[in-house]
Amino acid sequence: MKRVIGTPDAPAAVGAYSQATTDGSLLFTAGQIPMTADGDLLADESITVQTRQSLENVTAILEEEGLTVEDVLKTTVYMDDIDDFEAMNEAYEEYFLDNPPARSAVEVAALPKGVGVEIEAIASAE
Repeated sequence: MKRVIGTPDAPAAVGAYSQATTDGSLLFTAGQIPMTADGDLLADESITVQTRQSLENVTAILEEEGLTVEDVLKTTVYMDDIDDFEAMNEAYEEYFLDNPPARSAVEVAALPKGVGVEIEAIASAE
Protein backbone atom coordinates (compact mmCIF):
# COMPACT_ATOMS: atom_id res chain seq x y z
CA MET A 1 0.00 0.00 0.00
CA LYS A 2 1.32 3.44 -0.88
CA ARG A 3 2.16 5.84 1.93
CA VAL A 4 3.03 9.53 1.48
CA ILE A 5 6.13 10.91 3.20
CA GLY A 6 6.72 14.52 4.14
CA THR A 7 9.19 16.41 6.29
CA PRO A 8 9.51 20.08 7.26
CA ASP A 9 13.27 19.67 6.76
CA ALA A 10 12.91 19.79 2.96
CA PRO A 11 10.96 22.18 0.72
CA ALA A 12 7.22 21.59 0.87
CA ALA A 13 5.52 20.08 -2.15
CA VAL A 14 3.72 22.86 -4.01
CA GLY A 15 1.42 21.05 -6.35
CA ALA A 16 -0.09 17.67 -7.02
CA TYR A 17 2.87 15.66 -5.78
CA SER A 18 4.45 14.46 -2.53
CA GLN A 19 8.02 14.86 -1.27
CA ALA A 20 8.19 11.07 -1.39
CA THR A 21 6.13 7.92 -1.39
CA THR A 22 6.82 4.38 -0.25
CA ASP A 23 5.23 0.99 -0.45
CA GLY A 24 7.23 -0.17 2.58
CA SER A 25 9.84 -1.75 0.34
CA LEU A 26 11.00 1.09 -1.88
CA LEU A 27 11.00 4.84 -1.27
CA PHE A 28 10.73 7.23 -4.22
CA THR A 29 11.57 10.91 -3.75
CA ALA A 30 10.20 13.63 -5.93
CA GLY A 31 12.84 15.59 -7.80
CA GLN A 32 14.59 17.90 -5.35
CA ILE A 33 15.75 21.30 -6.51
CA PRO A 34 18.19 23.62 -4.75
CA MET A 35 15.68 25.23 -2.43
CA THR A 36 15.99 25.32 1.34
CA ALA A 37 13.27 24.08 3.66
CA ASP A 38 12.56 27.76 4.39
CA GLY A 39 11.88 28.38 0.70
CA ASP A 40 15.12 30.13 -0.26
CA LEU A 41 15.84 29.36 -3.91
CA LEU A 42 19.54 28.93 -4.74
CA ALA A 43 19.20 29.18 -8.53
CA ASP A 44 21.87 31.88 -8.75
CA GLU A 45 24.45 29.82 -6.84
CA SER A 46 27.11 27.58 -8.42
CA ILE A 47 26.16 24.10 -9.60
CA THR A 48 28.19 22.78 -6.66
CA VAL A 49 26.04 24.65 -4.13
CA GLN A 50 22.86 23.71 -6.00
CA THR A 51 23.83 20.02 -6.05
CA ARG A 52 24.61 20.00 -2.34
CA GLN A 53 21.27 21.63 -1.46
CA SER A 54 19.34 19.23 -3.67
CA LEU A 55 21.06 16.31 -1.95
CA GLU A 56 20.48 17.83 1.49
CA ASN A 57 16.78 17.78 0.61
CA VAL A 58 16.98 14.14 -0.50
CA THR A 59 18.84 13.31 2.73
CA ALA A 60 16.19 15.03 4.88
CA ILE A 61 13.43 13.05 3.21
CA LEU A 62 15.33 9.79 3.70
CA GLU A 63 15.95 10.61 7.36
CA GLU A 64 12.21 11.12 7.89
CA GLU A 65 11.89 7.39 7.23
CA GLY A 66 15.01 6.40 9.19
CA LEU A 67 17.04 5.91 6.02
CA THR A 68 20.39 7.30 4.85
CA VAL A 69 22.12 7.80 1.53
CA GLU A 70 23.54 4.29 2.03
CA ASP A 71 20.01 3.01 1.33
CA VAL A 72 19.78 4.77 -2.06
CA LEU A 73 19.66 2.32 -4.95
CA LYS A 74 19.33 4.75 -7.87
CA THR A 75 19.41 8.48 -8.55
CA THR A 76 18.56 10.54 -11.56
CA VAL A 77 20.26 13.91 -11.97
CA TYR A 78 18.67 16.40 -14.33
CA MET A 79 20.89 19.30 -15.40
CA ASP A 80 20.18 22.29 -17.60
CA ASP A 81 23.82 22.25 -18.81
CA ILE A 82 25.70 18.95 -19.10
CA ASP A 83 28.94 20.97 -19.19
CA ASP A 84 28.39 21.36 -15.43
CA PHE A 85 28.70 17.58 -15.01
CA GLU A 86 32.19 17.56 -13.47
CA ALA A 87 31.35 20.18 -10.83
CA MET A 88 28.04 18.45 -10.07
CA ASN A 89 29.81 15.11 -9.77
CA GLU A 90 32.39 16.46 -7.31
CA ALA A 91 29.62 17.66 -4.98
CA TYR A 92 27.60 14.47 -5.55
CA GLU A 93 30.56 12.31 -4.53
CA GLU A 94 30.57 14.00 -1.09
CA TYR A 95 27.26 12.24 -0.36
CA PHE A 96 27.98 8.89 -1.97
CA LEU A 97 31.58 8.04 -1.02
CA ASP A 98 31.24 4.28 -0.56
CA ASN A 99 29.14 1.95 -2.67
CA PRO A 100 27.43 4.70 -4.68
CA PRO A 101 24.01 4.02 -6.17
CA ALA A 102 23.30 3.53 -9.84
CA ARG A 103 22.83 6.92 -11.48
CA SER A 104 21.62 8.56 -14.65
CA ALA A 105 22.58 12.13 -15.48
CA VAL A 106 20.79 13.89 -18.30
CA GLU A 107 20.67 17.36 -19.77
CA VAL A 108 17.21 18.86 -20.09
CA ALA A 109 15.98 22.02 -21.78
CA ALA A 110 14.84 23.66 -18.54
CA LEU A 111 14.17 22.92 -14.88
CA PRO A 112 11.62 24.35 -12.45
CA LYS A 113 12.26 27.88 -11.20
CA GLY A 114 15.31 28.26 -13.45
CA VAL A 115 17.58 26.03 -11.35
CA GLY A 116 20.58 24.20 -12.76
CA VAL A 117 19.99 20.77 -11.20
CA GLU A 118 17.21 18.54 -9.91
CA ILE A 119 17.86 15.18 -8.23
CA GLU A 120 15.50 12.30 -7.46
CA ALA A 121 16.26 9.08 -5.64
CA ILE A 122 14.95 5.57 -5.13
CA ALA A 123 15.91 3.92 -1.85
CA SER A 124 15.40 0.55 -0.22
CA ALA A 125 13.10 0.94 2.77
CA GLU A 126 13.64 -2.62 3.98
